Amino acid sequence: MWETLRKEEVLQKLETDIRHGLKEEEVHKRQQKYGKNKLKDKPKESMIVKFIKQFNDFMIIILIIASIISAVVSNLQGENDYIDSIIIIAIVVLNAIMGVVQEAKAEKSIEALQQMTPPKAKAIRNGITNEMNADELVPGDIVILEAGNYVPADSRIIESFNLKIEESSLTGETEPVLKEADKICKPKVALGDMNNMAFMASIVVNGHGKAIVTDIGMDTKVGKIANMMIEDESPETPIQKKLGQVGKILGIVCLAICFIIFIIGLIKKIDPIEMFMTSVGLAVAAIPEGLPAIVTIMLSIGVTKMAKKNSIIRKLPAVETLGSSSVICSDKTGTLTQNKMKVVEINSKDVNFVTELACMCTDCDILYQESKIQVKGEPTEVALVNQGLASDKDKNELDRRMPRINEIPFDSNRKMMTTIHQVGNKYRVITKGAPDVLLERCQKQMSGGVGQTAIIEKATIQKENEKMAQKALRVIAVAYKDLDFLPQKIDSNTIENNLIFARTNGHDGSTKRGRKRSS
Repeated sequence: MWETLRKEEVLQKLETDIRHGLKEEEVHKRQQKYGKNKLKDKPKESMIVKFIKQFNDFMIIILIIASIISAVVSNLQGENDYIDSIIIIAIVVLNAIMGVVQEAKAEKSIEALQQMTPPKAKAIRNGITNEMNADELVPGDIVILEAGNYVPADSRIIESFNLKIEESSLTGETEPVLKEADKICKPKVALGDMNNMAFMASIVVNGHGKAIVTDIGMDTKVGKIANMMIEDESPETPIQKKLGQVGKILGIVCLAICFIIFIIGLIKKIDPIEMFMTSVGLAVAAIPEGLPAIVTIMLSIGVTKMAKKNSIIRKLPAVETLGSSSVICSDKTGTLTQNKMKVVEINSKDVNFVTELACMCTDCDILYQESKIQVKGEPTEVALVNQGLASDKDKNELDRRMPRINEIPFDSNRKMMTTIHQVGNKYRVITKGAPDVLLERCQKQMSGGVGQTAIIEKATIQKENEKMAQKALRVIAVAYKDLDFLPQKIDSNTIENNLIFARTNGHDGSTKRGRKRSS
């Protein structure tokens, strides 16, 4: 609903002010109404209750009764042979333990979702911007979104400055989404296309902005996922359904046959106790107490064979379910890949200069935490900055020597971004983007060191681009130019032209950078 409204309408409906936010009195009222901004826990049961629930199965109940009766019969007959009973009980208990372990894993998945909830948030209240616990937020709060921060609650964007948010945890899309405050979405639009909304557990990778909280806690998108995990039970696999049916049929048939034999014995005037023991012995013999163990063993063999072919199965029943599948659909993000990029090919003789240009034309932040370096930003740009660090080109140091004084942010129409840096008394313009688009903005190409240029060979560069693309690489082109003076108006038309394509002669390739996800 919120994505279909203008930001002014959202502010009006939630009765808040974009500059001053909510007043403390109103915050307390809304906290009482809406509760805490956190995900609920799945109602936890004691280990004993979980263990007992594992025996809530018709086949298991029959096996337990059979083992007890077998032990009683053996005792009454003076044989004192309890091996069969012990084996049956051991199998049943082992299955129950495995069930409890699986439930514990399910609870951990809920805990993992809760850990995705950001602990802190920056919000405006009473006209003052403060950092507070994220669980204290209420609908109507004005929150500040900055690069590197997790979104604390589902929110409608009301201010955006090149704001990009990665939503792969919700949508599976690896590319960050450009958010626009003035955009209005159509009704029933897909979550991944809500370009004016920010969702809890997603992360801001670029730019900054403001947003008004619309939903908190279990009412958020990630909260609804958590609720499904709490309420929905995993469906039975085909083999579990069949085993359940077999257990019921066997149990009913065995009891019926035993009853009939007992009645026939009474009609023939055979001792009732003897007939009872005979009937019980028949029931014990008819029940396949080894069936659960055999099924488990066979599934384990299947898991072992698949592991040898590099297919890892976490749950045994999944093997049988996989065998019943005809089509498998998989989203590569998070399953086949990790949404991490790295530079795998640089086509240039002057690798250091190209690396320097690419590093500077990014919006990443380098953080130093506990003697460890962390680069925050878009995966593609993080790969560039990491390559720079590996080549002794620290972005922070480069920014100090050649400070950025202006920029033209990336947008999907231009397919480029440009940064302008001061180098002594001159200015260096650096542009990176899609090779086919950037080529049209270039008049020359590097022919040697910095400042040495030649006529651009567009056809050759296009062929090199195709070669790299055929290797499944994500190809980025880099270009630059040095200016004595900057134009009065800084925009794409005045800056992104007459560029020098960063390429050197005498080498088979351009200074395009290939990237691929590391899986």
